[in-house]
Amino acid sequence: MTTTQRLSAPQARRIALAAQGFADPRPTGRVDARQLRRVLARIAILQIDSVNVFCRTHYMPLFSRLGPYSRDALDKLTAHTAGPVRRELFEYWAHEASLVPVELQPLLRWRMDRANIDAWGGMRRVMRDNPKLVDDVIALVGEQGPIRASETGIARPARVAGQMWNWHDGKIALEYLFWAGRVTAARRINFERHYDLPERVLPPEVLAVPTPSVEDAQRDLVRIAARAQGVATEPDLGDYFRLPRADSKARVAELVDAGELVAVEVDGWRAPTYLWPAARRPRRVTARALLSPFDSLVWFRERTERLFGFRYRIEIYTPAPKRVYGYYVLPFLLGESLVARVDLKSDRQAGVLRVQGAYLEDGADPYYVATELAEELAVTAHWLGLSEVVVMPRGDLAPDLAKAVAG
Repeated sequence: MTTTQRLSAPQARRIALAAQGFADPRPTGRVDARQLRRVLARIAILQIDSVNVFCRTHYMPLFSRLGPYSRDALDKLTAHTAGPVRRELFEYWAHEASLVPVELQPLLRWRMDRANIDAWGGMRRVMRDNPKLVDDVIALVGEQGPIRASETGIARPARVAGQMWNWHDGKIALEYLFWAGRVTAARRINFERHYDLPERVLPPEVLAVPTPSVEDAQRDLVRIAARAQGVATEPDLGDYFRLPRADSKARVAELVDAGELVAVEVDGWRAPTYLWPAARRPRRVTARALLSPFDSLVWFRERTERLFGFRYRIEIYTPAPKRVYGYYVLPFLLGESLVARVDLKSDRQAGVLRVQGAYLEDGADPYYVATELAEELAVTAHWLGLSEVVVMPRGDLAPDLAKAVAG
């Protein structure tokens, strides 16, 4: 009779941090593309989001793990260029809208094939009610791509109060085709997608890979999620690539039966938990990082609370009077714990990084946290091309942080 491995909560937390790249020291010299690739191979996904009040979110995970790097270096990995240099990342619905390594495109074709079922309602409606429009749009992309949504020739409708997205039918048709994998993002300019045919964007050797079965593709995605998380519950694993829950349960069970995932028990975790056998088990983690709300370490809020005892809800869509912490709040990782949260805004016109609010977690040392956070904010401001950090008097950590920044 075999005995199930047991992990303490701190052990599980350190395994998770190591799997995400936070147990490695930041480089001391210039960060190059090789180091970016190493992080990307580990976490696999950079989530994209339109909010730019502080920093485009897909740039932050690499900074959180490596420190200052050239954002142009990441842009080059997503660029389509002539000659021997090939695109290394492409955009698709992996977690949410995400940048993922081009090698994963075959593993996501099952999702593309389900566009008529899984795409958002407006996309399915356009395909159902106006298939000629979809055909005309893809023909236009083939003739003129890469194109912007405004170049479909369809006018944007008047905005409806309270409506988040103000998409015209041409944009909706492009988004349906994007979901279905029939077009892809050639580039973004001012964060606007420019759509083109996959054969003009993705490496031909990737497109030539035979399409795996749904089950094989999903098993590979769970393997990637397990390696990126180290130790995880089945919902943690399934959420990484947003697998349907029934599929996630089935694939996890298959990998456990095959011995590729090891069932373990973690003190305080109620759900069945699984360990990636090759996961590192550091005795100590000495990280220091500001985390984007969409960083893969914290994007699944149930896991964040389970790992760190840190209840985290993004308040972008919460009316200002009802916000508890602020509009764009980043957790602060220090050592092995999330010790604070800060509401940040890049005032690019004034050249200032504004700390709109700063809050200490229970049990954390305010002086130590403020000192370390001030240093990290200074590094962050410099990376963003901002000359100063200004702390506003909001939050219980603000007075100590203001002193540390001034010092």
